[in-house]
Amino acid sequence: MSVDTVIQGGTVVTADDTIEASVAIDEGEIVAVGSRAAMPDAENSVDASGLLVMPGVVDPHVHVDDMFSVDSYETATAAAALGGTTTYIDFAWQAWVGELSIFDAEGTLLEGIERKREKGESALVDYGLHGAITRETQGVLDELPDVLNAGVTSIKMFTAYEHGLSNGFMNRVFKRLADLDGVAVLHTEDPSVCDDLTERFQEEGKGDPEWYPRSRPDYAEAMAAEDAVRMATEAGCRYYGIHTSCRKSAAVLADFREQYGSDMVRAETCTHYTTLTDDVYEELGNKPMIAPPIREQDDVEAMFEHLSRGSLDVVSTDHCGYKTESKDVENWWESTFGANGLQVSLPIFHDAAVNDRGFSYPFLVRTMSRNPARIFGLSKKGAITPGMDADIVLFDPTETYTVTAADNASEADFSIYEGREVTGRVKKTFSRGELVADDGEIVGTPGHGEFVPREIPNWSV
Repeated sequence: MSVDTVIQGGTVVTADDTIEASVAIDEGEIVAVGSRAAMPDAENSVDASGLLVMPGVVDPHVHVDDMFSVDSYETATAAAALGGTTTYIDFAWQAWVGELSIFDAEGTLLEGIERKREKGESALVDYGLHGAITRETQGVLDELPDVLNAGVTSIKMFTAYEHGLSNGFMNRVFKRLADLDGVAVLHTEDPSVCDDLTERFQEEGKGDPEWYPRSRPDYAEAMAAEDAVRMATEAGCRYYGIHTSCRKSAAVLADFREQYGSDMVRAETCTHYTTLTDDVYEELGNKPMIAPPIREQDDVEAMFEHLSRGSLDVVSTDHCGYKTESKDVENWWESTFGANGLQVSLPIFHDAAVNDRGFSYPFLVRTMSRNPARIFGLSKKGAITPGMDADIVLFDPTETYTVTAADNASEADFSIYEGREVTGRVKKTFSRGELVADDGEIVGTPGHGEFVPREIPNWSV
């Protein structure tokens, strides 16, 4: 028997262990993991000596080619590949009309799925979609079975902004999703608190970026999270809390998880909430203006505490590709919200978690690969075992370099980590067995990436 590729000489990292092993790949799948002597002959042999052989990162929270990102699928997936991300989940929007919208007319979730799948034809790595509800209509409830059947098994809702939903309507969605065994994905900030503070700061002329995090306090995030997760669990709907930023909201989710179990409540934080503090607004102005805001050092500590306990499951990016010109405004409330992170998330989080805090490499794989794949029904992603997609990253844990936006593959022309020295670098990225990024260069072909229909996930594992 001969296979396409054997990766040899490296240290394979699983969710539970690290082992000296080789990996055989054929027709896009992993077919064997074991000693080099046990591997079949291969057309291509890759020397991974001194490198970690890890499952590709699965990022369940990115924004691409819509009102929250200037990136195309080609540029975003190039950034992903260079950073070791081999699958991400973007958002298929129910079109609405408003100041924040890019749409000329209202639309459906199914139309949003088709729109993003057309844009995804230029993808370099694989992607999935969350449905994103923006309007309170009976029609969106009626189309949910077809949305889930299309492989979009999670639905995002906002509690804030012009596309935010009322608790009453969200309650109806939770009950419908519970019937369908789907997953609710929630952005939680209390709009009345945040809007009132924003209006006060506008009246008082407090437009400097240091005032931004004060307009969205931690308790406002926790209040909305408690409302949403309570409604979801009462309805029997599985709940996933995105971009948890602070101790207060993490504690809320942990309490409900303890009461209802991990088969009902899961949650994530983001790389920036584990590595940056709110002094970044004084240093970088509006560039790191992200919602919820980057918070205090105690909140950074809380993110690691909950990741360690398992009450937070995942580290994502919430990638939004913006240009500096959209941030370079007089008052913070005129700025765009979000920042790019796909290309550097793995090196940044590795440096903070493993190098600075002593977390293990299996911890890294659990929080960035295995857990998001399992939580969102990507059954062939997130692990290096036979039968899985050959989504593999070769990672040098000893190479030190300085992060700079000059290296961005994203359309974004800045980095909120500019000038940060990190130890640990992605050397090669394989997507379903194809080498797509090699030593900082894109070598794959746009269009290799595919839409991955997701299964109804099993949260009992």
